[in-house]
Amino acid sequence: MVAFLRKYFGNLYIPLIWTICVVIGCCLPGSMIPKEQGFKIPQFDKLVHVTMFGGFVFLWNLYLTNRSLALPRLLGLFFLFYMLSNIFGISMEIVQKYWIPGRDYDTYDIIADMFGAGIGFGVSGQLFIPVLVKEGATKK
Repeated sequence: MVAFLRKYFGNLYIPLIWTICVVIGCCLPGSMIPKEQGFKIPQFDKLVHVTMFGGFVFLWNLYLTNRSLALPRLLGLFFLFYMLSNIFGISMEIVQKYWIPGRDYDTYDIIADMFGAGIGFGVSGQLFIPVLVKEGATKK
């Protein structure tokens, strides 16, 4: 599974497109966000935030696994993208508060962003590190 992910989703354009989609999604005016009628999932927007920022960390870490990096440096970069995701999420909430019409600042969105980033970081480590150790990434 990891080999498949690295081959087909480990290119630079995948995390770049995901990042652009996250920015666009966070910067949509409130009037463009659909309102649920009838069937409503409670706190669905929090699930969206977890997915956006978890995907951000996971896809950037997936891209990093295709680079020829020593394992300690790779782990540091994994953590760097986790921290960048948290800063990114907080920044997007501030942008929504001051510059996006119909959107507001929501602390729970930031918590969902951080939770998603943590999941992306954890899943990346659990999936990729054993494979990289097996491939000999510690020798570089």
